[in-house]
Amino acid sequence: MRKICLAGICLFTLAVGFTACQDSTGSNLKAPANAQTDTANFTTIHWIDSLKDFGTAKMGDKVKIAYSFENTGSKPLFITEVRPTCGCTVADYTKTAVMPGKKGNVTAEFDTNHGAPGSVRKSIVVSSNTSNDAHFVLGFTGKVTK
Repeated sequence: MRKICLAGICLFTLAVGFTACQDSTGSNLKAPANAQTDTANFTTIHWIDSLKDFGTAKMGDKVKIAYSFENTGSKPLFITEVRPTCGCTVADYTKTAVMPGKKGNVTAEFDTNHGAPGSVRKSIVVSSNTSNDAHFVLGFTGKVTK
């Protein structure tokens, strides 16, 4: 009986020890539901490149566009939503907290099959817990040929 109790105590100690060793930097934090309304946790964002020109692409191509931003504030930055303004573009983004001084990304894939040849100008609306630009519009331009 004594050996069983001792084994149980050892297992409990190991379990607590492994739990305590988890990453506590906050980089895996998900955006809270009230991230855009909780002004006490607002931060600031700097977009490194908010307008891109992809040049020329042929009809049928899928064009990848990448944008970068930096958390210039003192609180964790959460991107809460990224919404392309048309069905021809699919966007993705850094879904975990971007800590102060760190960088994150928004990526987009533009499908040239969803339009006609010619000049293209598209937008992506990014929502975040920032005081300087809670809803920021990214853009890209280019030309689609046959």
